[in-house]
Amino acid sequence: MDNIITFQNVSKRYGLSKALNDVSFQIPAGGIIGLVGHNGSGKSTLLKLIAGLVKKTSGELTVCGESVTRLIGRNVAFLAEVDSLYDFYTVKETIEFCNDVFPDFNEQKAFEIVATLKVDQTKKVGTLSKGNRARVKIAINLSRNVPLLIMDEPLSGLDPLVREDIIKMIAKYVEMEEQTLIISTHEVTEIEPLLDHVILVRDGEIVLSQRVEELRETKGQSVLDAMKELLK
Repeated sequence: MDNIITFQNVSKRYGLSKALNDVSFQIPAGGIIGLVGHNGSGKSTLLKLIAGLVKKTSGELTVCGESVTRLIGRNVAFLAEVDSLYDFYTVKETIEFCNDVFPDFNEQKAFEIVATLKVDQTKKVGTLSKGNRARVKIAINLSRNVPLLIMDEPLSGLDPLVREDIIKMIAKYVEMEEQTLIISTHEVTEIEPLLDHVILVRDGEIVLSQRVEELRETKGQSVLDAMKELLK
């Protein structure tokens, strides 16, 4: 599969407000894709459309070679910016719960990640620090054996050490040959070394979709340079 995602003239309205406006682009399979834009630019709507969590108003959208419906979740692991962990479970129980819920879940991998990060598996999620809750959320997402992983602002509001842990986890545990990761973030400088492809969103429109290597070679720009130019 050359492209894992294809948008063709896709628009999304919420009432009279248009979140995405006639968007067309493709995302190649494999590697890490950075989704960048200001707050309210349409990033979260775009990710939710891909994950089948909201319906497009018009256009055509395919993921993993099929039109998107709620059933696309069997091919997509979606990590929302909003925390959805259950406070009353321990970390160990949370991982076991995910193993029961998701047929594609790699329980051993999840336990390995939280152990590497020294997260106490006996603690209830409700007692964890914000940083450790974020580590557990990322561990769960990375332990889904699906073609497409999506992370919506996973670094938001976290201190530098936690962000460093998460970036290391992504680099180590994403199966680059078999999986595609789309990550939306404002922490572009920290995440840029991992990116294979970048998509810039402005006011519900795609202003750039390009491989990072080509961006550097053809324009002599970093992702941050392109942001400064195109997201004014």
